[in-house]
Amino acid sequence: MDREWGRSIGVADVAAHAGYSAYHFVRAFKAAYGETPGQYLSRRRIERAEELLRTADLAVTEICGLVGFGSLGTFCATFKRQTGMTPTAYRDRHLGQGVALIPGCYALLWAGGFPRRAEGGDRNSEEAG
Repeated sequence: MDREWGRSIGVADVAAHAGYSAYHFVRAFKAAYGETPGQYLSRRRIERAEELLRTADLAVTEICGLVGFGSLGTFCATFKRQTGMTPTAYRDRHLGQGVALIPGCYALLWAGGFPRRAEGGDRNSEEAG
């Protein structure tokens, strides 16, 4: 979960990877870490979002998708519940502390790149033909 936090991860997939049933995995995970796998993953995603809000020149909606949330509303509510402030307020609080933001294009490339074009969707080949 720490390595794949940015993509959609199901408990059944993680449990199967660990060799457990989903129910046993959730019980064992909570006993070991004090939180469910879903809570752990949400916390890790928000931690990553905090880093991006402090360092990258990306919109909140872009950060929402990069850290693995499918809904901006869920992302903002979870962020506020964990940090006590909205993503925008968090960014405003941390800006201006002598740190230049990484341009969004570089941050997107580092985070996994831009969405790939469909086969044959290269703009240059369309213009040439």
